[in-house]
Amino acid sequence: MPRPRRHTTRELGPAFGAIRRRLGVPGAFPAEVEALAAARAAAGPATVPDTEAPLDRRDLELWSIDPEGSRDLDQALHLARDGAGYVVHYAIADVGAWISPGDALDLEARRRGTTVYCPDERVPLHPTALSEGAASLLPGVDRPAVLWRLALDQRGELRDVTVGRALVRSRRARSYAEVQRELDEGRADEPARLLVEVGTLRRELEIERGGVHLALPEQSVERDGDHYRLRYEAPLEVEEHNAQISLCCGIASARLMLDAGCGVLRTLPAPESDVLDALRTHSTTLGVPWPDDVDYPGWVRALDPAEPRGAALLTQAARTLRGAGYLTFDGSVPAAHHHAAIAAPYAHVTAPLRRLVDRFAHELVLAAAAGRRPARWALLALPELPALMGTATQRASAVERAVVDVTEAAVLAHRIGERFDAVVTSVSGRRVTVQLTEPAVVSALAVEDHHALPTPGSTVRLRLVEADPAAPDGPTLRFSLGADAARG
Repeated sequence: MPRPRRHTTRELGPAFGAIRRRLGVPGAFPAEVEALAAARAAAGPATVPDTEAPLDRRDLELWSIDPEGSRDLDQALHLARDGAGYVVHYAIADVGAWISPGDALDLEARRRGTTVYCPDERVPLHPTALSEGAASLLPGVDRPAVLWRLALDQRGELRDVTVGRALVRSRRARSYAEVQRELDEGRADEPARLLVEVGTLRRELEIERGGVHLALPEQSVERDGDHYRLRYEAPLEVEEHNAQISLCCGIASARLMLDAGCGVLRTLPAPESDVLDALRTHSTTLGVPWPDDVDYPGWVRALDPAEPRGAALLTQAARTLRGAGYLTFDGSVPAAHHHAAIAAPYAHVTAPLRRLVDRFAHELVLAAAAGRRPARWALLALPELPALMGTATQRASAVERAVVDVTEAAVLAHRIGERFDAVVTSVSGRRVTVQLTEPAVVSALAVEDHHALPTPGSTVRLRLVEADPAAPDGPTLRFSLGADAARG
């Protein structure tokens, strides 16, 4: 089921809080960490040891684009034509200018690993004095940044990359909704139009590479009288164009680190053929054709995230992309270093305010670009980074799954006793996993009679037995499969 993000009713807040406590999500920052963040914010950025002095690039008319109301601004960009091609300047918050290796901020960030998002609140990686204040690329103020210059040809291919530390000043913070509205109404300015132009070219290159683009929908859970209702919201087109700039930077980062023989990459294996076969059966059973001559990336691109069946299938498609992780190396490059969904080597560098690994990746990339060895503190962190990020990512994913459980139970709580059509997605022993046709809810149930076990891909009729989003031990959602339920 798509992730809940916006318009979630306040009544579900206590259930989301219980999830965070149960899964060990860190709460308030220790006083020592808050105090250090405040002191660093007041003192201003420090010169980072073992690196070149930052350039003054406050002349660049950078702007940021984020969800409405965001203050943890990791990136700001400037796009310009360059003959038949383009030049993209991409500034990323230089968190390394505010945190010293081994200090309280560093140790707390390693403990947290990543920002955790819930519909009711956000649990940040760094104290807000930095993440929403001094380190954020807010408009109208000077900020240290890792500044990329990405030169692209007329097709959007990378032809030259430079990166270094810089002092920048963003001119304007814009929201996705604002820019999309201007584009739709034909009154967008040149920077926004260039973002669309470059993003479109990069998307076409992604298709050529065989990349898998999952435009996962957001979910609106709203109060409707005495119960809740669900609505799917497809990502705005401008969000996808902006994502392509970030992906381009991540691909450029990976190339630099691979050439230098030292780095940290984000990896993902390709899905197994039997997983894709099951997904094809699921798609057909839900009434969404998957022609034999259409490959997996093409099928994914054809799905409509705003339509319930499309949302359901995109969620299933996301679950086929399993085994993502982080790979560090210093010397020989391991063979399995690709990211299957991006169809290229890739690195996380564009969200250091929200993700621990990006701060370390910055140091490796900057060293590679300068032709020197990375700082010792960054090299010492390489062996533990995959485990730190693995733990943090698993915790964030568990929170997200539990949040989905709460919202599913809330949406269905007033429908106890009703029957629903569903598709069987997997059978393991006597445990059957199903996905409702409408709403796009995934659930598991135990079938006591092995003679009544349905087969994967078949349709069944279920009866809702229990739905409680605020149960003491976590949300409950229970269906029964009757002897007369199997239908195909």
